[in-house]
Amino acid sequence: MSTPASTTLDQVFKKNVIYKGCLWLGLITIISIAVIFFYNHTADTFNALTHIKLRYILLCFIMVFTDLMLGSWRNHIFIRKLNPGLSHWISFKANVANMFMGAVTPFHSGAGPAQLYVYNRHGVKLLDGFIVSLINMGSTLLFMPIAGIFAILYMDNQLESGLVPTLLKYGFSVFAVFLLVFLLAFWKPLWVGKAIQKLAGFIGSLWPARKTRMENWGASSYSNILKYQQICSKLLREHPFLFPLSLLLTTLLYLNKYLMQYVILMGLGVQTDLMQVISIQILIQFMIYFAPSPGGSGFAEAGIAVLFAKVVPASVISVFTLLQRSFLLFFPALIGAWVVISLLKKQANNDQKPV
Repeated sequence: MSTPASTTLDQVFKKNVIYKGCLWLGLITIISIAVIFFYNHTADTFNALTHIKLRYILLCFIMVFTDLMLGSWRNHIFIRKLNPGLSHWISFKANVANMFMGAVTPFHSGAGPAQLYVYNRHGVKLLDGFIVSLINMGSTLLFMPIAGIFAILYMDNQLESGLVPTLLKYGFSVFAVFLLVFLLAFWKPLWVGKAIQKLAGFIGSLWPARKTRMENWGASSYSNILKYQQICSKLLREHPFLFPLSLLLTTLLYLNKYLMQYVILMGLGVQTDLMQVISIQILIQFMIYFAPSPGGSGFAEAGIAVLFAKVVPASVISVFTLLQRSFLLFFPALIGAWVVISLLKKQANNDQKPV
């Protein structure tokens, strides 16, 4: 019987899904940066490009590598307990594949399936990979709202009415729902399992042609939630330090992302307050995490243009936006694209071999 995870893998890893995601990500990003450029264009914009301090840009590449390593270790501390002997390189590939598919799918929806796909191609059970993803998702669901509250308190008098408060309310609402579901699935798995079965039955009654399929999906989901809770409980009970370590790695991971913005600004010759830069980036990351566009494109650029405009000169804002998106999204996504495409080609070649 196929699991919800395996079904999701089949739905996400289609060429047209990846191509369309890449196309929309590129188009929306280019248009957004172009709008920022023309809106803020001054004679000093091109001058800012010629005065970038390369040592800071090189430091950003080191920070990108640090980001990828922290993300991979956040997964590997769990997966090596469930699959002893699994190479850290596999977790590295799973992490960058996560970043690539998260960048080219709406609501970050392809990230988890991409990570599962890489692990599964290297012999990890889908349920084991799913458990690791969910535990780390729990760390993120705890960290992000706390960081968001800190940023709001720090910048309270600088947040005006309009787009930003609306996106913040959206972000808090989505995070609250996901955190509630996560906690219920862990502490009250029977509640969640029965709720899914009732939902499946209700949908089946409205759609008789899919009734059997929905009932099978509900039963499979119920079984997998119970298995997830049992394995998670056993894993965290036997290794109680793992979840706190995941929280620590999550904090370091995002702090590295936030500090990267400050380094980019120093590379552009902009001197500003470190805590303000971190607070702004926290809010942007928080607002776009579940954005409906691939990679949060459009929303991220708008957030940068609105919030960083208070600390970044108009002549620099478009260059800063391009560099920020490149180091935080595009460079990691390119590495992830190479991993995903290589694995898909390998799978295609294996499928074509005669049995």
